Amino acid sequence: MSLKNFKDLIVWQESMVLAREIYHLVKLLPNEERYGLSDQMRRAAVSIPSNIAEGQARNSTKEFIQFLHIAKGSNAELMTQLMLCSDFEYLTNEQTLNARELSNKIGKLLSGLIQSLKQKNC
Repeated sequence: MSLKNFKDLIVWQESMVLAREIYHLVKLLPNEERYGLSDQMRRAAVSIPSNIAEGQARNSTKEFIQFLHIAKGSNAELMTQLMLCSDFEYLTNEQTLNARELSNKIGKLLSGLIQSLKQKNC
């Protein structure tokens, strides 16, 4: 892997922004969700940049790809939770719009990075 640091990856940078956004959003959830949905959302949001960082630090392309797939799964989990917040009317679509857009962007970046790494690894 030619990258010196995971912090150089745009997908990691964007996922850090998303994690901060999620921590802001969960403060708006009703009190009964403080330990339910909000905990799940924070865990999923933190998992995305954490897995990108851990995978890149492994210095193995195969392992990096595996961790990127885990990050992709956490991103899908988070998107589902954002949709549930809207469905349950805990948050409005407008309140979750930035997070959903970031999540979509991160999903595309992760897919692109995975494809790029797979091609280089062949």
